[in-house]
Amino acid sequence: MTHATINQPLMNRRRFLRICAAGATGLALPAGAAMAGGQAQLYRWRGIALGAGAEIDILHESASEAKRLFTKVEAEIRRLEAIFSLYQPDSELVRLNANGRLSAPSLEMVDLLGLCDRLHAATKGAFDPTIQLLWAYYARQASGDTGEELAAARSRTGFRHVVYGPGEIRFAQEGMSMSFNGIAQGYITDRVTALLAAEGCTNMVVDLGEIVTRGGPDEEPALDAGAHRGWPVTLQPVAERAEAKTRIRLTNAAVASSARLGTTFDQAGRRSHIIDPRTGLPVAGAVDGASVIAPAAALADGLSTAALVLEENRLGRALTDFPATSAFVVRRDGSTGWLRA
Repeated sequence: MTHATINQPLMNRRRFLRICAAGATGLALPAGAAMAGGQAQLYRWRGIALGAGAEIDILHESASEAKRLFTKVEAEIRRLEAIFSLYQPDSELVRLNANGRLSAPSLEMVDLLGLCDRLHAATKGAFDPTIQLLWAYYARQASGDTGEELAAARSRTGFRHVVYGPGEIRFAQEGMSMSFNGIAQGYITDRVTALLAAEGCTNMVVDLGEIVTRGGPDEEPALDAGAHRGWPVTLQPVAERAEAKTRIRLTNAAVASSARLGTTFDQAGRRSHIIDPRTGLPVAGAVDGASVIAPAAALADGLSTAALVLEENRLGRALTDFPATSAFVVRRDGSTGWLRA
């Protein structure tokens, strides 16, 4: 994966999460990995979700059934993109941003806003989906168009101005705009995982920008103290820091990563795409990257976004609001550490 800048058409946060066992030639199944009714085989789907490459690996005994499941997955991804995409002209999010209100929102939109509310409270405002105007300000600035002043964009930022419920979502402050770039991929990952689980899949890796695992190889002990058994995953939040990584075993859990300079607003690669909602400025702190493990991908996604805003001590306090969460952080000086709820 190459370094992304504001000049590229798809602005997706860099993730450096790799399923170690899944390579170009496939996954080597452990000896005796069988399922009821037949011998398990690895079936893999690759595609696009919210503009980013996606991959799903399932262990299943039936090729035709795996194909049917992947067709359902594709339909579910497209359905959810029609809710959360910033680029589809008729998505729920685009209509909300354009009109300042959205009548009869989907249950998924209301559900995700509920999680955003929890994250906003737990992080003392470090996670806030209403930063889209700030993001657009820096994008214009990078292209030489100063346009609207930073103060004006900041005045229309703040999750406290979002009123949401099953009947309507509206902005109490005129001219606001939201983005779910820091959480939607995780949410879609969770929904696809739930779909496959409801269809009877018990061994899978769903990677739609964030990773969720269920079941998996269990013939080896955990590689890091306190880590999970299951699928082997390498956490390397900052791609340029090959030494700043760790291997874990992950099952029945999710992991998401964010890097401070994973995507930048400038060609020199110095101005982070992650914005502190409280100051309106791109983050420039002591944490260069973070990988967060959580029970759900949307939660891991949101916390990994907030991690670079919060810095290490405050991130540790935020994790205590969410049981079974932990974070692997890479500091500016190259050192690493774990934080646990």
